[in-house]
Amino acid sequence: MSITPGTRAPSFVLRNQHGQSIDSRELLTRRAVLVVFLPLAFSPVCSQELVQLDDWHDVAASAGVEVVVISVDSAATLRAWSDAESISLSLLSDFWPHGAVAQSFGVFLDEKGFARRSSFLIDINGIVRDVISSQLGEPRQFADYQRAIERLSSERR
Repeated sequence: MSITPGTRAPSFVLRNQHGQSIDSRELLTRRAVLVVFLPLAFSPVCSQELVQLDDWHDVAASAGVEVVVISVDSAATLRAWSDAESISLSLLSDFWPHGAVAQSFGVFLDEKGFARRSSFLIDINGIVRDVISSQLGEPRQFADYQRAIERLSSERR
């Protein structure tokens, strides 16, 4: 079962597509974080979402939210994917132990070997404020991201 709003988000340390270690606790010292789980690199819906996220991440950043993408693919695969799509976002590899971070968020699909299409908006206190999900094969709606960020921004005022 997926973690829910009001729950403390699991912390994690993963390598990005450039081999850099990214610690969620460090990210949260600066701003809120939108953690986006994508099932598999290079798949059509995931590629569509990734490009849209990369185009949209400046909007999130201006609202004080950092966007990170997590996939069970290897860092090398994520590097090839980010190069192929000209992506500037951090793509984090949950490759080994396979899907451990997705499991900690309750979104790993054991029978498939990858994460469900879910996103978690986490405030600077490490609390999940919103969960945005869609069915496999269906992209998440960016209007849902925008509404979640607007709610978080209005609560911070």
